[in-house]
Amino acid sequence: MKEKKPEYDFSQGRRGPVVPPPPGKSRITIHLDNEVLDWFRNKVHEAGGGNYQTLINQALREYIQSREGILAETLRRVIKEELRSNLG
Repeated sequence: MKEKKPEYDFSQGRRGPVVPPPPGKSRITIHLDNEVLDWFRNKVHEAGGGNYQTLINQALREYIQSREGILAETLRRVIKEELRSNLG
């Protein structure tokens, strides 16, 4: 005969993660292609350890910074063109 499991009192329980994320971080669920995830995991393994999530975060930051640089260059070019056409 199986023992009856004890009853648990969740009346004082709180929803959410057991360990909250550090300040400035958010816990999300994201679907990535297996090949992409494997690539990041392999890079961490080749480096001798680390965290593939940190590597993904760095790659996303680099992408954002590169796009902002392109935007800044485009804005400068457009402003110069506008100034030339308005002055000349």
